[in-house]
Amino acid sequence: MVQDLNFNNELSGKIALVTGGTKGAGKAIAERLLKAGATVIISARSKPETATENLHFISADLSRSEGTKKVAEEVFAQFGKLDILINNLGGSETKGGGFSVLTDEDWEQSINVNLLAPIRLDREFLPQMLLQKSGVIIHIASIQGRLPLYDSTLPYATAKAGLINYSKGLSKEVSPKGIRVLTVSPGWIMTESSTRLLERISESSNSTIEEARKSVMDALGGIPIGRPAEPEEIAEFVGFLVSPRANYLTGTEYIIDGGTVPTI
Repeated sequence: MVQDLNFNNELSGKIALVTGGTKGAGKAIAERLLKAGATVIISARSKPETATENLHFISADLSRSEGTKKVAEEVFAQFGKLDILINNLGGSETKGGGFSVLTDEDWEQSINVNLLAPIRLDREFLPQMLLQKSGVIIHIASIQGRLPLYDSTLPYATAKAGLINYSKGLSKEVSPKGIRVLTVSPGWIMTESSTRLLERISESSNSTIEEARKSVMDALGGIPIGRPAEPEEIAEFVGFLVSPRANYLTGTEYIIDGGTVPTI
């Protein structure tokens, strides 16, 4: 676990939005930015089971353009601006079985959540960032953008590959105008949903949790460091990227995967 450090209020006065910020890495990122002094807004379809003090929640379905507009309107109405946008929302709900079992609806759902949602949010908030000539946008992608798993998450992997490409292109356009745009591509993260996945694998295969964990790592081709990431480890790196200490960084994809991706 990452130690609880004193971040010296380096984000004091900054307004930050973290999508998918009620659980997993999104929650850890939101709490990390809060500790650094930012005013933090989180967005998801449902309220968090346990509320974190001083995190402002907006309920919205960001897979739909109406949800994006709702978030933008509420942020501007309550806070007047946005300085930091963490496009963390993402996930895959498609079934296993390869390309032949995937429908148009499967593809559309994955692309809406993992690619179009961040594009729409960028479009809502960039004009104001451009006016103030400052801002940071982080796109949370995935190593599956480079290392697709074909059995059940090909639409997700395809959308994340598109997000990586889009993020690079956007950075070339807006970085000269004061907006930094970066991509963070995590590997496997040990979230609540990962814990539930291991429990399901363990039960269905009559194996231990540790054996289930190894089977997932084997499916990824191995994780040289020997374990998945903790949400706080992803959050710590994002906290650095949005800070003044990273003011020269833009247009880059950072892979945080414990060495999973086998190529350079």
